[in-house]
Amino acid sequence: MIFSVFPLAEAEGVVLAHSHRTPGRVLKKGLVLDSESIKALAESGALTVIGARFEPGDIAENSAAERLAQALAVTGLSRGKAGTGRVNVHADSTGLFIADSARLDAINAISEQLTVATLPDQTPVAAGSMVATIKIIPFAVHETELADVEALIAGAGVPFALNPFRRLTVGLVLSELPGLKASVIEGTIAATEARVVSLGGRMLPALTCAHAVTPIADALLALRRDGAQILLVAGASATVDRRDVGPAAIVRAGGHITQFGMPVDPGNLICLGELDGIPALVLPGCARSPKPNGIDFVLRRIFAGLDVGPAAIRRMGVGGLLKDTEAGPLPRARAAGKPEPVLGRAGVAALVLAAGQSTRMAPYHKLLVVDRGGKTMIARTVDNVLASGARPVLVVVGHRADDIKAALGGRPVTYVAAADYAAGLSASLKAGIAAVPPEATGAVVCLGDMPLVTGRMLDRLIAGFNPDEGRAIVVPVHQGKIGNPILWDRQFFPDILVLSGDNGARKLIDTHAELVAEIDLGDDAILRDFDTMESLATLPPKLRPVTEVAT
Repeated sequence: MIFSVFPLAEAEGVVLAHSHRTPGRVLKKGLVLDSESIKALAESGALTVIGARFEPGDIAENSAAERLAQALAVTGLSRGKAGTGRVNVHADSTGLFIADSARLDAINAISEQLTVATLPDQTPVAAGSMVATIKIIPFAVHETELADVEALIAGAGVPFALNPFRRLTVGLVLSELPGLKASVIEGTIAATEARVVSLGGRMLPALTCAHAVTPIADALLALRRDGAQILLVAGASATVDRRDVGPAAIVRAGGHITQFGMPVDPGNLICLGELDGIPALVLPGCARSPKPNGIDFVLRRIFAGLDVGPAAIRRMGVGGLLKDTEAGPLPRARAAGKPEPVLGRAGVAALVLAAGQSTRMAPYHKLLVVDRGGKTMIARTVDNVLASGARPVLVVVGHRADDIKAALGGRPVTYVAAADYAAGLSASLKAGIAAVPPEATGAVVCLGDMPLVTGRMLDRLIAGFNPDEGRAIVVPVHQGKIGNPILWDRQFFPDILVLSGDNGARKLIDTHAELVAEIDLGDDAILRDFDTMESLATLPPKLRPVTEVAT
């Protein structure tokens, strides 16, 4: 690849290195110059252009990223579409992400031009979470370098994987000594259940008994008969030896101890064993707390179907010194009753605009029309948004606000009142933007009358959002037309808050064209809103209104 300053007369076929604004058009970085774009550059007064010209054997950045992503494909992880030389990889389900640093380092060592970055090893992730990103640094790489990386992966294997969490049933035994407060027992049960539920499991009713070998052994066997697939013992007193009361109870019940102690602090004094072929653990005292500790490491691996034998436990020292973080299943702020914002993927919130007066469908309200599936249009739209990774979901209400709220029932959304909704679309948009929590990096603005836009489509927009790389406004396109919803970086919120009238923020797209990323979703759903009776007839049959349209 030749990177240089090219005279315009020699620039046809050159990949543009920097965006250029010309009369009536913005030529974006990455554009392959043709005669028309060269003419536009000349009309703007440019004599030369900085860019790259491909040579034989060069593979364009998106094609190279797609090939590298294909080489790294594994079950349980999905890759997005290549854009600006990048492919993001997401988890298909909740599980434990595993990464082999040595193999990943070997891939990244081959060339500075091909890079793969992942989450840390042993990271618990939710469905849809981004776990890795593949980035081609220049506009093109040579075939030989890409082939070298593909050969390494073929020989050594993909350096990462996702182990889905299994739906396991957990039994907990709590032993008691005189003077042990009931609040300690209750707190231990709450913290343990939070951990289990966060991994997709369920808890049997906890059993309490005296702090002695036989009662604990009997309780363990009772929980096993009730279907427990993991057995936990929370002793009234800390375990100090593998022959102490808790471990001895596992042995008395017919089990055996495999490991006492682990190189994780807090959590050193955990005891691991087996009973009837299932894990049986004596918890360290710190497991009574919701703060991260060694039991989190162990439970994640068990739920993910991974080994928790002595060798695996003894390899947990790196990263085993835990700081006061919020990485556990029940962060400290939440345990103390403090409000904690729940942010979506990439910190993106969602706004659903549902405050309008529906004048074009009078006397009916378009968002309250019930379809043949028994849902209102606003419920259908909000359910699609909730299926995406955007959080929190803010629903802006105004006209017939109580009816909109009733139609949405108990859905986990936050309502925002647009007091001056009659002033037009901008009033609803400004009310919603003003309510986006300060922790959110951006917001995707959805229209309440677009029920065909799916959660997967929204996730495609979110995956394309990266202000640091110049993708600060993400717009969906179909056959060259820009649709809705549109994702805005926080830097544009002040501009949105001064809009007026019945117009949205579309004019900002032209003003900041160099920061716009277009995502072709291959679906006209992004162009279709349903605000007239005639338009309802074009919905898919199951989404069309029932015979009697409710007002």
